[in-house]
Amino acid sequence: MANNLFDDMVAAYMGGDERMRANAIREAAQAVTLAGLYRGGFFKHAAFYGGTCLRIFYGLDRYSEDLDFSLSTPSNNFSLTGYFDTLTDEFSLVGLDITIGEKEKHTAAGVLSAFLKIKDLSPGVKIKIDVDANPPPGFETEYKLSMLPYSFMTRCYTLSSSFAGKMSALLYREWRNRIKGRDWYDFEWYVRTGTAMDLAHFNKRARYFGKTATDFTEATFRELLREKILSTDIDLAKKDVIPFVDDKEKLDIWSRDYFLQVAELMKIR
Repeated sequence: MANNLFDDMVAAYMGGDERMRANAIREAAQAVTLAGLYRGGFFKHAAFYGGTCLRIFYGLDRYSEDLDFSLSTPSNNFSLTGYFDTLTDEFSLVGLDITIGEKEKHTAAGVLSAFLKIKDLSPGVKIKIDVDANPPPGFETEYKLSMLPYSFMTRCYTLSSSFAGKMSALLYREWRNRIKGRDWYDFEWYVRTGTAMDLAHFNKRARYFGKTATDFTEATFRELLREKILSTDIDLAKKDVIPFVDDKEKLDIWSRDYFLQVAELMKIR
């Protein structure tokens, strides 16, 4: 069983709402994972991005499951196993035992994955850690403070750089017949918060993944986004994101016309 520190962390993430206990436990466990990575010196080499980063450090109002990172300098020799002991020790400090193992690297993508499972915790919690060992270049980072389970700094993508990554995923992600509605939810959130997308980093990503031979201008990017909106099944996008939001009524407004108007409000730098 967890000790009082972990229970206090869960209470902090819950905001007093017992119905959200499962999500609160996951978020507390994510915070402990980040603390263990910090203690092991991980953020000297890598930066945090993705939905969980946005939720923990920037106030994104949806839940997220995985922890996504990019190395600051590409490496073919990087391994997550060197951080397993510090992660195990970190969870031990809050009274929890874990099992953790690294999955074989997907050579084509250059992504390393580890799966962390917390024992004797109900509901059961699993955390996936993904590290892009050969990421697209040109992203900017900043350090963000966390005070749970103790005070430490996490190196994160800046919002402008992470917005570029999100738009790359939204426009180019191949999910067979599925649509990742979380991408569309996050796109809406970036626009609502007034974040300006880093077009230079978007272009580096598009070139890196072989999606374009020439850089997009703001005008050609906006046309590409318009075409994507018009070709997307917004109802399928809703179905994907529903499990990750508390207030499902906020999705009622979603339509192609809605996202076309959101796109008009998008800032680009």
